[in-house]
Amino acid sequence: MKKILLLALLAVFFTSCKSTSTTVSKKESKSENKYVVNHLIEKATDNIGVRYKAGGTSKSGYDCSGLVFTTFQSENITLPRSSYNQAKIGKVIKFNDAKKGDLIFFKTNRSKQINHVGLITEVNSSEIKFVHSSTSKGVIISSTKEAYYQNSFVQINRIVE
Repeated sequence: MKKILLLALLAVFFTSCKSTSTTVSKKESKSENKYVVNHLIEKATDNIGVRYKAGGTSKSGYDCSGLVFTTFQSENITLPRSSYNQAKIGKVIKFNDAKKGDLIFFKTNRSKQINHVGLITEVNSSEIKFVHSSTSKGVIISSTKEAYYQNSFVQINRIVE
């Protein structure tokens, strides 16, 4: 009986220690994470000028979530394919706490749900710059100072701690 009780307690202990965080924690040092973030930004910005293509995940064309998906895949980080589902991954961060490498999400064109994502490349006191694939201009860098993005901003998620 004691053995069964001990096994039950151990089972509860080990299952309760499971992490529920969906952020990427490869137990890397801050400098290694800084390298990862810089590599992600470099990988995404290398695509500036590539045209927009719905469902696209390559140099022949990207949609917004395809750009983010393939960029993170280059660091062996698997994200969901859609911006709506990418917004459910990681830790939601306040606008003022945003950092390079975080994902920024929008509801554009009066959408009722998140439908656009970008990768933050630069953060200043009141402005965030992000690389993304726009339907009209392809892969570009935009700013939260632009009225369109100011009015459609939803949230920021940290994937790499």
